[in-house]
Amino acid sequence: MHHFSRRAFAALGLAATATLAALAAAPAWAQAPEEIRKKGEVTVGLLVDFPPYGTTNAQNQPDGYDADVARLLGKEWGVKVNLMPVTGPNRIPFLLTNKVDLLIASLAVTPERAKQVQFSQPYSAATIVLFGGKKASIKAPADLKNVRVGVARASTQDVALTAMAPQGTEIRRFDDDASAMQALISGQVDAIGCSTTVAAQINKRQPGAFEPKFVLRQQEMAVAMRPGQEPLLKAVNEFVAKNTANGELNKLYRKWLETDLPKMQ
Repeated sequence: MHHFSRRAFAALGLAATATLAALAAAPAWAQAPEEIRKKGEVTVGLLVDFPPYGTTNAQNQPDGYDADVARLLGKEWGVKVNLMPVTGPNRIPFLLTNKVDLLIASLAVTPERAKQVQFSQPYSAATIVLFGGKKASIKAPADLKNVRVGVARASTQDVALTAMAPQGTEIRRFDDDASAMQALISGQVDAIGCSTTVAAQINKRQPGAFEPKFVLRQQEMAVAMRPGQEPLLKAVNEFVAKNTANGELNKLYRKWLETDLPKMQ
């Protein structure tokens, strides 16, 4: 009897191991448009601290250009859209750990990020500038020596500024653009790396006090997916191409940024 029990338990152990292996090999989250449609919903990660691309409305719900793009995608696919707020540092980890299906989170396309995620064709673009006080004599990266510069941690401007700043530049990293903006306004830093839209927000709060010094980077932003999701990539690319051609993305861009969607590669 004991001998039979040991054999039975061994068989159960092998079965459990096989089941776990199968689960590990199976997709942990929706991997294709068909699975998303069958599920009836898509979970999209987006920023809420990057107006007007990502912000919150009067009901404290996610809003902005990225949110409207996500809603348009859900409408075309015939599924409910769950908007999940993410931050600059955690947006890729949220995608890679299956907390979201897609990122429509103002994620700039860079070679470093392309090693971690799969990018669609660009659906948006932004110009990143060094933005500082009008009295500050800053015209080029070489002028940043002994200057205090703020950036949102792990952002495109952080990467661009770190690459070009001369030795002696004091780079202060903040959790988000809102914190960097406040640091500039309060005088904790002399300049910040930010998008032109963030710069416009600062000018509304402090008219005439600050100005763009030079361009850090022109960035194109794309929808991000986990690697290997070729059917999903194809479907997202078709969505972007269609709504770029028919002007729907331009309508949303004009709604939030009051200018036309930049021409992209």
